[in-house]
Amino acid sequence: MKSKIKALTSDASARTFSRVLINKKYKILVSAKKNKYSNLVAYAAINKFLRDKKFLAPKLFSHNYKKGTILIEDFGDLSFHKILIKKKDKLSIYKKLVNLLLNIQKIKPEKKIKNIINKSHSVENYSLKYLEKESNLFFDWYLPLVYKKKKVLSIKIKTKKILSKIYKKLYFTNSHFVHRDYHSQNLMKVGNKIGILDSQDALIGNPAYDLVSLIDDVRINTSEKLKNSIYTYYINNTTSDHKINKQFFLNDFNILSVQRSLKIIGIFSRLYKRDKKDRYLKLIPYTWKLLELRMQSRIFSELKNILNSNISKKTRNFFLYK
Repeated sequence: MKSKIKALTSDASARTFSRVLINKKYKILVSAKKNKYSNLVAYAAINKFLRDKKFLAPKLFSHNYKKGTILIEDFGDLSFHKILIKKKDKLSIYKKLVNLLLNIQKIKPEKKIKNIINKSHSVENYSLKYLEKESNLFFDWYLPLVYKKKKVLSIKIKTKKILSKIYKKLYFTNSHFVHRDYHSQNLMKVGNKIGILDSQDALIGNPAYDLVSLIDDVRINTSEKLKNSIYTYYINNTTSDHKINKQFFLNDFNILSVQRSLKIIGIFSRLYKRDKKDRYLKLIPYTWKLLELRMQSRIFSELKNILNSNISKKTRNFFLYK
C-alpha cells in the first residue's frame, strides 16, 4: 500500500490534520496528543451518529487510539466560509445552511451512543454549569492579558454573579441536538451536499445555540440586516414550539450569543497565551462588536454597565493592531 502525506492547517483544537493519499484516494489523518477522547473518540462517535441519521459527516476508516490517530473521509477544502466571503448574495447561501440546521434539529437526541473503544459516549445536557464554565474563560484568559490581577478579580466577582442570573432566564429546556460549533468554516461543500465537521463537542441543549453560532460567526463579518434576515428565515421555517414563542426564543438567542462571545474571547486569548496561536487575536475586536450588539436588551443592563465602566473601547480594539 503506497501513501503520500501532506500536512494541513490546524484548527483551534489540539488536533493536527494531514491529507493522506492511499491507493489513489485521499483521506484525512487526524492526530491528537492531548484530549484524545474528545478529539478522536467523541468526534468519531458523533460523526457516526450523524451519518446514521442520514447527515453527511466524515466516515471513519480506521483508528489507533493508543497512538492518538483516526483516519476519516476527506471532504476537500471548499468550506462555506470560502464561498460566503466571495458571494454577494450571502442570504441564499445562509438559507441552505439554515435548512440543514432545521433538519438536524429534528433529530431525537440520544444520551448514549457507541464509540470506537467499544463503550458508550455520553452526550450531556448543556447545563448551567457548562454555560458558566465556558464564560469563565473570559475572566481567566482574556482579562489577565489586559489588566493586573487585582482588577481582574474585581471584575470577575461582580460579573459572574450577574451572568449567573442572566443564564437562569433561559426559557427553552435542553431538548435539541446541539453541534456547538455550527459555523461556515465547519460546513463543507461536498458536491451538491453539505458536509459537517468538528462535531466532537455536541451536547443536548437549547435550540437557539447553533443558530447563534451560524449568525454571529466571529470569522465572517456580516451586516446587522443580513443577520436579521437569516434569523427571520429560520423562525419562518421552523415547525418547533419556538416559532410560537418568538419572544422567548429571541431572549434565549441573545443570552446564548452573549455567553458564546465571552467564551470565544476567552478561547482566543488562551490560544494566544497558552498555545502560541496569535492569529486568533485579530478576531477579538469583532467578537466584542457582536457582544455589544446582543447586549441591547434590558436584561443585560447590569452586565453592560460593568463591562462599559471597566473595559474601554480602546482596550476592546487593542488586538486589531497586534
